Amino acid sequence: MSDTPFHKAPPRLPPQDPATFTEAQRAAEAEFRAVRGVGLSGPWHVFIRSPEVFGHAQHLGLYLRYRCLLSGNLSEIAILLVARHWTQDFEWGAHRPEALAAGVPPEVIDDIRQGRRPALTGDEEIVWNYVTELQHTRRVSDATYAQALARFGEQGVVELASIVGYYTLLAMGMNVARVASPEGEAPLPRFPE
Repeated sequence: MSDTPFHKAPPRLPPQDPATFTEAQRAAEAEFRAVRGVGLSGPWHVFIRSPEVFGHAQHLGLYLRYRCLLSGNLSEIAILLVARHWTQDFEWGAHRPEALAAGVPPEVIDDIRQGRRPALTGDEEIVWNYVTELQHTRRVSDATYAQALARFGEQGVVELASIVGYYTLLAMGMNVARVASPEGEAPLPRFPE
């Protein structure tokens, strides 16, 4: 028996009715709204089921998304590479417009979507090399590490690996829960496994 294609399967962990939240879930959601100024979406509907994980994840995400050394276009390229690697439709659909707003050219986004290496130079190429190597080999070569270290320093190489790890956590959680694309965003093409 084969599974229903992911993008056509019903969600396993749909948004939970806030009226059913435990006290810990209500507190976690209230803190999230206070800190982020928005309600739950995407991964947060999944992770609210574990309020401790939810709280720690959302705090890490705030730092990595908005305050780390690689915030902006470099971070968004890394996030799109993770979303593409995990074929995570919500992550992709939420960050594609963010990447455009951060100045990532549409053709670079389309190349990542299609699984092609985009024409990149400078910092973007360093991020591409580092992230794709880390995802595909679970390591980075000495040459790739040295290049990233020379450009971003020790803090930068740690934070870049952390962006990959954090968005991988979100992608895995959403893939388990079968979180679909945001409204108006097409699912990613499926590649042969």
